[in-house]
Amino acid sequence: MTQDVREQVRETYARAAQAVGGGSCCSCGPLSCTDPITANLYDADQLGSIPEKAAKASLGCGNPTSRAGLQPGQVVLDLGSGGGIDVLLSAQVVGSTGKVYGLDMTDEMLELARSNQRQAGIENVEFLKGHIEEIPLADQSVDVILSNCVVNLSGDKDAVLRESLRVLKPGGRLAISDIVVRGEMPESIRRNVELWSGCVAGALDEDDYRSRLERAGFQNVTITPTRIYGEDDIRQLLTGQAVPDESLIPTVAGKFMSAFIEGHRR
Repeated sequence: MTQDVREQVRETYARAAQAVGGGSCCSCGPLSCTDPITANLYDADQLGSIPEKAAKASLGCGNPTSRAGLQPGQVVLDLGSGGGIDVLLSAQVVGSTGKVYGLDMTDEMLELARSNQRQAGIENVEFLKGHIEEIPLADQSVDVILSNCVVNLSGDKDAVLRESLRVLKPGGRLAISDIVVRGEMPESIRRNVELWSGCVAGALDEDDYRSRLERAGFQNVTITPTRIYGEDDIRQLLTGQAVPDESLIPTVAGKFMSAFIEGHRR
């Protein structure tokens, strides 16, 4: 299942990168650049400071750079960095004495991100190829880990959280945006692999997410809702996807939310 999910996600985000690289704004396969999850996450000042294609390739569910409290000189890692929007924004904050790594498994996204980096003229950035379940960085090498609607896409979230704790320095923080669930979810949606790459079926229950973070070793875990999705939002999100039963949409509405999730390493 983990490999099936990984391949589905990789194919989806490869298509998204190719669409943006080819000049199309909203041809993101099963994802839409105007869906209720990805739309209107960044303010005009942020968008004006990065290349347009970095913004167009943004398929996150939040704006972790605006909430993470980054400081000059810090080392930052973005898990599933895509076209590089959060990496480039973070690099501006940490400055020349800091560094930001972007980790992604999709060649097309990495190519787009590096192109965006060159266009922006930002040097304190390095994009790495790899999986978020096996982070290619040394132990205790990162101050802050960001991610934007990516951990929920992993088929082995516990491995992602263990690896995140491993690479964080003592006192470091996980500060991510992700999709979480409140309440019971129809099994037919949970089991539909095609929905993993649309940020739906892979989402953890809020309490389960907190428990997994704590089992991995994180302390002072907080989960703060940033958007809660109603029936119209869910219907719009699932348009064009293999929805198992239209009647399930009302049962899902209000149970999905974007959240800012934070945990600390001792």
